[in-house]
Amino acid sequence: MNNLIKTLVLGVIFLGVVACGDSEKKEKEEMKLGDYSSEPSKAAEGESKAATKDLSNTGIGPVKSIDLANDVDQDMAARGKSIFNNMCSACHKTDKKFIGPAIEGVTERRSPEWIMNMILNPEEMIAKDPIAKQLVIESNMAVMANQNLTEEEARAVLEYFRTLN
Repeated sequence: MNNLIKTLVLGVIFLGVVACGDSEKKEKEEMKLGDYSSEPSKAAEGESKAATKDLSNTGIGPVKSIDLANDVDQDMAARGKSIFNNMCSACHKTDKKFIGPAIEGVTERRSPEWIMNMILNPEEMIAKDPIAKQLVIESNMAVMANQNLTEEEARAVLEYFRTLN
């Protein structure tokens, strides 16, 4: 009788371990929604998966469409640079990955709408957008803080980013 009880207890523990392992696997699979490795021709060797160019994704947030002039508005870009230096430079560097990704060339990799939505709505973007999810994974799970910028401030930051290409 004691052997039967021991066998049943061990069986329950084994099933619990197996069940927990499956949920962790599913969770990891869900976090990999932004995995662009299925498109190797777009990414250079050694390049991060999130660095894959995707200008069709507009992100999730208040900005649905934006029209950019061909020429950069230098006054707006100067305001954006100041905002970036005050609010963003603790985690982002222009020319290299730091806590967050490098900003240089971001307007060539992401749509203007995606950039603004990431600035304005980082929590929902990280929760639902595949590229934002991948960026968090590549940043060792460091999530982007919401700096509570206005759309006008985010637009100025975007204009500054346009000068970095």
